Order: sequence, then structure tokens, then C-alpha cells
Amino acid sequence: MNDGTMDGRPGRGDAGPDRTLIIGGGLAAVLLAIIGATGGWVLAGDQKPPRTLSADGTGGPTPSAQPTTSPPRGKPTPAAAPSSIAPSSTAPTRPTGLIVPDLVGLDFEEAREELRDRGLGWSFVFGRGDSSSVRSTNPTAGTPVKRGITVVVDVAGAAPPNEVPDLIGDDCHDARADLVDAGFSPRYPTGRSGTVTAQDPPDGTIGRWNDVVSIWCGSA
Repeated sequence: MNDGTMDGRPGRGDAGPDRTLIIGGGLAAVLLAIIGATGGWVLAGDQKPPRTLSADGTGGPTPSAQPTTSPPRGKPTPAAAPSSIAPSSTAPTRPTGLIVPDLVGLDFEEAREELRDRGLGWSFVFGRGDSSSVRSTNPTAGTPVKRGITVVVDVAGAAPPNEVPDLIGDDCHDARADLVDAGFSPRYPTGRSGTVTAQDPPDGTIGRWNDVVSIWCGSA
């Protein structure tokens, strides 16, 4: 008689020693695989990069290298030296050395010669008295002036009488000089070049200083 199997193998209810070993070995392999995978994941999650010392010797992270640029090489700019010269204001007017002479108290004809010698013009303003002396001038004595300006001379007395000279046939420039010397004021209705062909008032007329005498100059 057999023990319940047809081919001599143990039945389902009989757990042989070989079957037990196979099952136990398989479970152990599965557990080892699970434990190994879990350990590897844990080890992988806890892994940190090795610490390196920073440039200052501490344990902090090493900063990434930044590109450095150097300024272009050139000549150094010298420091501005302090100026020892103070800025000047408006340049002073250059003096000419010419001043109005002191004419007060002089006879007005003498005053005229003083002004003429200095290259200055004159204009007489006569009063009503009998004195021919100068009372004041404008500009006043000592004032710096330029050559050619006119000085107004205030005379205490009235303008004295004067006789108009004969100017017909004279050169226009010469006639002008004669009138100025005689104390008259020349006018030129037809210009200042040529020969005097007419005059007004005529020669021999008695006038006064500063009276106007007209002369017509041109071709004879």
C-alpha cells in the first residue's frame, strides 16, 4: 500500500523539509532586497557634497568666481595744483595821461590856447558881465580825457565884438582856420573842398564871438 499518492510524491498535507527550505530561502531573498533598496534610498537621501574651505579659511560655501575687469591703462591724471593767482576783476581803463588843465581865472583867449596846445576842443559860453575871465570848465580841471574832446568853458563876461574877415578866393581849409582864430563858427553849405566863392555875412561885418559865418566852397 502507498501513503496516499499515486506517484510516490508526498501529498499536500505533508510539508517536506525541502519545500520548507525553498520557501524560507525565497522570503529571505525578498526581505534582503527590500532592506537593501530601503537602505540605498536612505543613504542616497542623506548624502551631502563634501565641505570645502572658503578663501577666508571658514567652512562657508566657496563663492563662485566672478569675472574681473581691469580699467584701461593710461597716464595718471595729475592733481590740480592750487592757483596762487587771484582772479582779476574788470581790467582798469588804460590812462592816456591827458587831463583838463586848470583854466579858472584865465582870460578866455588864453584858455583857448591852452586847450589847443593839448589837442582839445573848446566851446565858450559867455555871460553878461564885463569880465573876460573863465569861471569854470566842464569837465573840471584834472579830469582824465581823450584827445579831441570838447571842453565847455564858462566865461564871466559877454562875448566881445569881432570883425568878419575877407575869405573870398581862399582855400576852404584856410578860410576855416581864419574864422576859428577870429572867434567865429564856420558853416559849409556846399562842402569843405575847393575855393571860397561866397560868404555870409560879408567881410568887414562887426559880429561877436561864436557868431556863425557861412562859406560856399567849390570851383571858382
